[in-house]
Amino acid sequence: MELSWRSPSPLSASLHSTSTHPHALWTTTAGRAMAGRGGAARPNGPAAGNKICQFKLVLLGESAVGKSSLVLRFVKGQFHEYQESTIGAAFLTQTVCLDDTTVKFEIWDTAGQERYHSLAPMYYRGAQAAIVVYDITNTDTFARAKNWVKELQRQASPNIVIALAGNKADLASKRAVEFQEAQAYADDNSLLFMETSAKTAMNVNEIFMAIAKKLPKNEPQNATGAPGRNRGVDLQENNPASRSQCCSN
Repeated sequence: MELSWRSPSPLSASLHSTSTHPHALWTTTAGRAMAGRGGAARPNGPAAGNKICQFKLVLLGESAVGKSSLVLRFVKGQFHEYQESTIGAAFLTQTVCLDDTTVKFEIWDTAGQERYHSLAPMYYRGAQAAIVVYDITNTDTFARAKNWVKELQRQASPNIVIALAGNKADLASKRAVEFQEAQAYADDNSLLFMETSAKTAMNVNEIFMAIAKKLPKNEPQNATGAPGRNRGVDLQENNPASRSQCCSN
């Protein structure tokens, strides 16, 4: 494994660990990992000829709800029982495939501690998607998740796709937040909603795939020719090569 410093690039490698500032990254580059034990099949890389769109996604939520574990499961197919707290934010990338379109996520996993709250706008500014995470065994984290949703609705991009993830579903016997309550809240606020488990991989890939399906991939450009404000970056303009099957959903 090679350690190097680099500025962020839209074509950055599959996994990055980063400093607290999104414009200066210390990166460790690793090959694509195999799926974790007991997990669902993981997304594959892009197939030749597929349209590639790139989107910024941010994870928000209280400390210790499992944000980093969800990202680690999604990107590397791994789960660590004892995950160190994120300092500032971590940056990772992963791709998913939808028919003839490859969606590349640039993922910002933010720290949940209150002292880092003031940094959050720096990470969700310009994001096309967000996952707000709470712990189903802790009602306080659900209340905090609602505050994050309100903040995104006020300050983030107007068309941002927001998903609510009730994590630690493997601890259902200790449940403090009922599924129906969270679903009703999500419906009232037009959010995607799933209960997830980073430990068992339950609904981890599925929530990212659901977001990918909702993101605008064919929005027309504005008068200046630049992509629309909330449109992902198309990394592959009209490619005459024949399109091939990318991966199954």
